[in-house]
Amino acid sequence: KTKNALLQASDGLAPIFYDGVSYEGKPTEIFAWIGVPKHKPGEKVPGIVLVHGGGGTAFKYWAKLWLDRGYAVIAMDTCGCTPAKINPRNKLPKGVKHKSGGPVGWGDFKNTGKPAKDQWMYHAVSAVVLANSLLRSLPGVDPKRVGLTGISWGGIISEIVAGVDDRFAFAAPVYGCGFLGEDSYWQETVWKKMNHEDVEKWLKLWDPSQYVGLAKMPMLFVNGTNDKHFRPGSWQKTYNLVKGDKNISMHLRMRHAHPPAGDPPEIRTFADSIVKGEFPLPEVVSQQYSNGVASVTYESKVPVIKAELLYTTDNGPWRKRRWKNIKANLNREAKQVSAKLPKHVKVYYFNIIDNRNCIVSSKHNITKESI
Repeated sequence: KTKNALLQASDGLAPIFYDGVSYEGKPTEIFAWIGVPKHKPGEKVPGIVLVHGGGGTAFKYWAKLWLDRGYAVIAMDTCGCTPAKINPRNKLPKGVKHKSGGPVGWGDFKNTGKPAKDQWMYHAVSAVVLANSLLRSLPGVDPKRVGLTGISWGGIISEIVAGVDDRFAFAAPVYGCGFLGEDSYWQETVWKKMNHEDVEKWLKLWDPSQYVGLAKMPMLFVNGTNDKHFRPGSWQKTYNLVKGDKNISMHLRMRHAHPPAGDPPEIRTFADSIVKGEFPLPEVVSQQYSNGVASVTYESKVPVIKAELLYTTDNGPWRKRRWKNIKANLNREAKQVSAKLPKHVKVYYFNIIDNRNCIVSSKHNITKESI
């Protein structure tokens, strides 16, 4: 038990510490919220592992969202902290280092000279893999129906984990992507001040592009058109590496934040379709372009209520491009969406919205007009 009100068991969730991998030769412990929803005797419930993003910690409210959805849940801190203080800026719990915690994040770019097992990314990935083992071992949890979702840096970690831990039933990274050395916030800022060899060493060890192509489970990738940290170009190259089933959802100017922004409805619908047998998200089957008209065909088990063409006439940095959306022609009988491209379009794609208000996107296309 603890005197800290932020760490009290309630709402079906318990605060725990579980053993992590050793750091600099010393044992570590990882803090997490964990819970199993009420269920009938003998019944097995699905589960989900939640990986927070930069500046975050193990969020109890996020775990409670998924517990209420009927999922066993574990939300761990990946930086050797406990949620022991409230961040006054956004009113969310702020992690505070504890004695038996491993290295702090994010990225840990300055420690590329250390052995890989003493770098933060190794510990963060290990924390998620160990959380998976712990959750699936609990009575009442179906180990074949445990999924994974992560936000921002948690998305990066989730993409690595998806490639190294094939026990997950699904993985749904939000924002985070690979190819960070080609176009990202860090490529523009932190890495300019670092030794080139150290940057290359980090990318070779920890960029998700090294791992996500090995993923075997169905994946859903969610991002925004103008994300400051994770750009559509690198994001597309990342999801293109996945050889198995995948969906993408690129929202117009999606806000970058922890839940609710980082837990959009597509994640729950995707998860429910795989581990609860609910109807899946719509699927874009093919894309076409001819004589100025772009189109996609789709499959959907639920009604599609709207379709949009999203486009930009701007070149330059992805995050600064101005995107517009216009109504697209929706032919439900033919399961086709089409639109005539406006003049001077540089990049475009379609969003298909179903009756659950879930967005599924086609791949974005770069036109010949783009420089």
